[in-house]
Amino acid sequence: MTTHALARRQAIAPHTLVGMAALAAVVALWSSFALSARATDGTGLTMADAAIVRFAVPAIVLAPWIPRTIRRLREERQIVVALVLLAGLPHYLLFAWGAHLTSAALTGLLVPGTVPLFVAVLLFVRRPSRMPRRRLVALAAIAAGVAVSAVMTTGSAGPGGIVVLLAAGFVWAAYTVGLSRSRLDPVGVIVLISLASVVGAIVLAVIGALPSHLLSGSIEPGAVVGYALLQGVGTGLLSTACYVVAVKHLGSSIPAAAGALSPVLTAIVAVPLFGEPVTAGLALALALIVSGVAMSALTPAVPPRPGIRFPRRSER
Repeated sequence: MTTHALARRQAIAPHTLVGMAALAAVVALWSSFALSARATDGTGLTMADAAIVRFAVPAIVLAPWIPRTIRRLREERQIVVALVLLAGLPHYLLFAWGAHLTSAALTGLLVPGTVPLFVAVLLFVRRPSRMPRRRLVALAAIAAGVAVSAVMTTGSAGPGGIVVLLAAGFVWAAYTVGLSRSRLDPVGVIVLISLASVVGAIVLAVIGALPSHLLSGSIEPGAVVGYALLQGVGTGLLSTACYVVAVKHLGSSIPAAAGALSPVLTAIVAVPLFGEPVTAGLALALALIVSGVAMSALTPAVPPRPGIRFPRRSER
């Protein structure tokens, strides 16, 4: 190995380690997101209330960065901004709705489990290229796991909830692709998503499109505080920041695939928390998805350089 190649590998390694550490945090936080979304019914919060609390916390904490983020939006392409915004209220409402219709384990399985598939499809449609055979096998294993979970998992999960969760997975995949092309830093991404989402949630509650107990004052403060800490701080701030860091350092495919590991943690914790058994169908689905994720992670991939600038259409 030449000195230049060795120096280049040593320069890339710290970014890779940072990205992998961020991914580990994302897996844990996403699992808590699925569990808390499933437990929303017991708090008295409606979906609109949960969305307001979830996005208001980071919007308030990061309020000093709002002017800077608005200025930087002028440099972003509109399609990129639209894709980034999908991670806010659209994804949250789909995820919460799906969690209401299904079990916690299935909620934590289908959304992150389908993201790698949708990301691969979106990237292929945008720029068709030959995919490595190992990655194809990995994606096939994940797809098989998702199919098994939909067919063999019994209980409260219905076909409607599965469809909603698949839609949430597609929305997050589109966000992941858009995020990899954004010039915004992690703080800017969180500010953009949180501010737009909390405004949208309040508007939907005020016009009556979504019911709200929070705006009417008929909800206990304790439930709001607890949910604000778990969802607002944990998911709203930490998980979003960690995911942005992971995508910036590792690209869009690896974080999307590694995120599918969160169902394992979700399924395990859901057993004592909600009394949801790990059925044979769910166990098989988990095994297939984890195998696919591991194989995908072992497939060689070249991470993008931090700070890469995507040219505007007029510059191409």
